[in-house]
Amino acid sequence: MRKFYGIYGASGFGKEVLPLLKNYVKNNDKIYFIDDSSNLQELNGYKVISFEEFISINSSNSYITIAISNSKVREEITLKCEKNDIQLIDIKADNTILLDNINMGDGSILCPFVILTSSITIGKAFHANIYSYVAHDCIIGNYVTFAPAVKCNGNVHIEDHVYIGTGVIIHQGKPNKPLIIGKGATIAAGSVVTKSIPAGMTVFGNPAIEFTKENMKRRR
Repeated sequence: MRKFYGIYGASGFGKEVLPLLKNYVKNNDKIYFIDDSSNLQELNGYKVISFEEFISINSSNSYITIAISNSKVREEITLKCEKNDIQLIDIKADNTILLDNINMGDGSILCPFVILTSSITIGKAFHANIYSYVAHDCIIGNYVTFAPAVKCNGNVHIEDHVYIGTGVIIHQGKPNKPLIIGKGATIAAGSVVTKSIPAGMTVFGNPAIEFTKENMKRRR
């Protein structure tokens, strides 16, 4: 039976996900980009359509991957897919390494050279961009985003909707005292996280501290 695949997000990351999705597609299957606000008609040789157009094709045999970094939007789209019985597909590159005892929710995207080691639990719609890794005994919530080259060491707990910028290094926690990154926190690119971060806080630098005008002046 013919299958229909949609990449939700006609953007740069969507173009990076496209060749990964092709590994799942057979000759008679069909790929679309989905974007509800774009004026594009085509991207990289594939038609751009709205979500409503996509579900009208054949919702019983359709699959979507959400190539959008904004975690709140990703959650909204996930709920919309569930409501319309559209299945979220898990995407991973051929050279992704998953070692042992890894539990992951639906809708993940694991880009080339991503490594997940051992005893890891990850929620829905996790994005791990190129050269990122997650070490042992980490717990990661729903809709978490790793930009390229994020290094998350062992015994770290990351709550829902956290965004971690390019090149961030997260120091290891302890089995009886994990390093915790609170819900909705943002970690700026290049930061080195050495201690827990409260929910909703934006941090930057080495070591990472709260992003405020005063701290910016001190770091200059």
